[in-house]
Amino acid sequence: MRNSTIRVATFAGPGAEPVIRSVRWPQVPKHAALIQIGACGVCGTDLHILKGHWPKPLPWPFTLGHELGGVIVEKGGEFTEDFMGKKLAVGSKVMIPPLMPCGQCYYCVHYPQQANKCLTPVYYGRYLGFDKAPHLWGGFAEYVYVDLDMLPGTKVYKLPDDMPLRLGALSEPLTSCIRAFNRAVRAGGFSWGDTVVIQGSGPIGILAIAAAREMGAARVICVGAPEQPRLKLARKFGAEATVNIEEVKDPDERIKRVRDIVGGFGADLVMDCSGHPSAGPEGIEMLRDGGTYVEMGQFTDAGAIATSWHRICAKDLNVLGSWAFTANDLPLGVDMLDRARDKYPWLDMQTLYPFDEDGVSRAVKDAMAMKTVKSTIVPWPELV
Repeated sequence: MRNSTIRVATFAGPGAEPVIRSVRWPQVPKHAALIQIGACGVCGTDLHILKGHWPKPLPWPFTLGHELGGVIVEKGGEFTEDFMGKKLAVGSKVMIPPLMPCGQCYYCVHYPQQANKCLTPVYYGRYLGFDKAPHLWGGFAEYVYVDLDMLPGTKVYKLPDDMPLRLGALSEPLTSCIRAFNRAVRAGGFSWGDTVVIQGSGPIGILAIAAAREMGAARVICVGAPEQPRLKLARKFGAEATVNIEEVKDPDERIKRVRDIVGGFGADLVMDCSGHPSAGPEGIEMLRDGGTYVEMGQFTDAGAIATSWHRICAKDLNVLGSWAFTANDLPLGVDMLDRARDKYPWLDMQTLYPFDEDGVSRAVKDAMAMKTVKSTIVPWPELV
């Protein structure tokens, strides 16, 4: 039902509390759509932004949130299909990613496999300020607005009709994990039957466990904290063993503990999903010589740490960075969630919060305190 106004949460800067504002229901031209948000996850990137870690200027005040699943409630006559050519209608379930390559810059044209490094991307939940009409540019809101004429780089992806929107909201972070493993596959650093160590037991770490298992890892070990709710859930997702960094506080002892678990000379692949700079020097010592280290957790600038690059050389390692994903990666996340929806306790990751100033504030604070795995804001409970 069309309302006269729409509520949207904004933040004025790092450390600020959310403020919910009301904006007018927008006109929806021919290449545009209005999406009612069923669920939006609080990403680790959102938390780092609110801690002041984002390395580039941001258009404060703006609306955070980019891990969303929603329903098209109004669309223009020529907004007819998603990025992959699937037909869209009012009532279609969709998601939109935050980083949307333009398709026209140097990287998009010459290196499409690195279109994630697009020079002029569309960034929902980050680079679109609240002042830009119609003010609906992030997932911490009742609705989000897309317009292919205004922002040609925008990508919309159809979700399966029977997929819960809560599940669809996990497709964006899961895709980041899938691409990181595919980076290792293409570099010859990840093969069927490998032993994998995941550093970090937050939402990306948990999703990386599922991605590793689905993509052929024989054994997965998770290093993180706290036991409740995170490490317990990591084991439910398929980690055969966990190492609690709150209990095993010495890095050398953690390295020994992991190497004892995996046996032999160390893991084939270690992936950092923690976002903590100390993970790298520790993680490469969990690898066998000739193994592969994948860094995908340092999405914001959390600082530097002293290390010896000699170890990378001496151990003959592959070291890969992975930054988000490209437009063609996203269907892989949607498909994995669809195929494996009953295989993993996906929804157990999510703790739900109402869409009001207190609910949004608690969702953020509980995520920062690691009381949740995936704080998830639900503007319309009836949709999920």
